[in-house]
Amino acid sequence: MPQLCEGLVYVDEHLLVLDKPAGLLAVPGRGEDKQDCLSARAQALWPDARVVHRLDMATSGLFLMARGLHVQRLLSRAFEQREVEKQYLAVVHGQLGAVGSEGRIDLPLGADWPNRPLQKVDLEQGRPSSTRWRMLGQEADRTRVALEPLTGRTHQLRVHLQAIGHPILGDPLYAPPEVQALAARLLLHASALAFRHPASGERLALESAAPF
Repeated sequence: MPQLCEGLVYVDEHLLVLDKPAGLLAVPGRGEDKQDCLSARAQALWPDARVVHRLDMATSGLFLMARGLHVQRLLSRAFEQREVEKQYLAVVHGQLGAVGSEGRIDLPLGADWPNRPLQKVDLEQGRPSSTRWRMLGQEADRTRVALEPLTGRTHQLRVHLQAIGHPILGDPLYAPPEVQALAARLLLHASALAFRHPASGERLALESAAPF
């Protein structure tokens, strides 16, 4: 378990925050070959650790777990009521705005049933979904952006950026082959979490530098 300890960002008797590497499941998947995951590794060290949110397997970054059922309920409610501030960093294809510019993507999302687990923009039956973006830097064919999901839909950031013509580099699900080939992994990282501590009520802000 030394790799997990190296990924430990914060721990106390109420919660823990881990830095998930890309390519590792956050929670168990279907099948015996998908039981190794970050939450299971954490529970081997902290048996009371409980899941309160998820990250895509391809996404790296901050992963929050509660310690005990009561704290799990409190933190889950905080996520549901959008009291947890989340920021992601991504590198997208093309030039998205000018340096320092920002915007908001409001496109309803729903399951692409014939192609599960893919999601899609669904203007008729999709659930309301919103993402704020802020441009951080730019090169010839790519833009580094900070992303704030205001809702928590499956694959929201990946689908929203693809829908406006700027898929995330390395995305095996939503980027065209030439954009997927520009990076060895999905360039999406959960870089910041901020929320009120469930016991003390004090604001806890945590950060993780993107590994790309």
